[in-house]
Amino acid sequence: MHAVPERIKIVIIQGPTASGKSELAVRLAESLSGEIINADSMQVYRGMDVGTAKPSPEMRRRVPHHLIDIIDPSCPFSAADFRREAKIAIRDIHSRGKKVFIVGGTGLYIKALTRGLIDSPGGSEVIRERLKAVAQDLGNCELHKRLFEIDPDAAEKLHPNDLVRIIRALEVYELTGRSVSEFRNRHGFGSEEGYSCLKIGIAADKDELYRRIDDRVDWMIRNGLVEEVRQLLSQGCHPGLKSMGSLGYRQVSAYISGEYSLDEAIRLIKRDTRRYAKRQMTWFRKDDEIIWFEYSTNIAIICNNVIEFYCKGAGHGESTI
Repeated sequence: MHAVPERIKIVIIQGPTASGKSELAVRLAESLSGEIINADSMQVYRGMDVGTAKPSPEMRRRVPHHLIDIIDPSCPFSAADFRREAKIAIRDIHSRGKKVFIVGGTGLYIKALTRGLIDSPGGSEVIRERLKAVAQDLGNCELHKRLFEIDPDAAEKLHPNDLVRIIRALEVYELTGRSVSEFRNRHGFGSEEGYSCLKIGIAADKDELYRRIDDRVDWMIRNGLVEEVRQLLSQGCHPGLKSMGSLGYRQVSAYISGEYSLDEAIRLIKRDTRRYAKRQMTWFRKDDEIIWFEYSTNIAIICNNVIEFYCKGAGHGESTI
């Protein structure tokens, strides 16, 4: 009779942007001999430092970080890519006797790692190019409206400027006659890798979170976000790239092109970041395995939960998947 292999334990720290995830992860990993895997979809890109609020060089000296600065902004990087690279990093960290901490606000990446991916069809470049042409001629809102007609659930979760995902949803429907939401609802999630997870959510009072977001945007502007975007544009990173369509980069690119003033760009970054934080919380609240804490007032309690998880096996908040 063969023994069942022990599942690798991982601590996942998630929450809305500007909630303090990175700082908490460094404190925990530093005190518990751990290493951090990034689960932020923008921090994987090289040269996109200020606008993605990457952990500072000092934080990265204190604790090793993985999956940061691994690809150029012109390269695509999907949830499937993250799942593959994160699994490699987890095995590497675990093999060296270190504890694994995964931190980030991209809920889809965390879900892909812990529960698998939807078995949706391959793509069609012909369909994608045709839909891109529609967006260019009639605007993103036209495609967003079409998606509402066939898949209102998916459309409600996507901003009209999230052109990559809107086109993908329309592409799936054209190829199969089934909506992306239908694929998701039929998919039975499960991790063939086998991890024991402690999911920690960082909550914040709405007013406090919005203040932190505004302060972070102001910090980004003071610390060279405009110059960073100019540099990326000069290197051929055009505004149509997925990376350049992210928060901060999209608005500053529009300012540089003369579409609106810097003050207006800053206002839009703050507004859109607040909306993004709200969408993140909507996503995370659907996961009842997350234990929520207000970080600044519960450091000791969070640490005790993590220590108990690693030292005593299954406990409050642990899910085995």
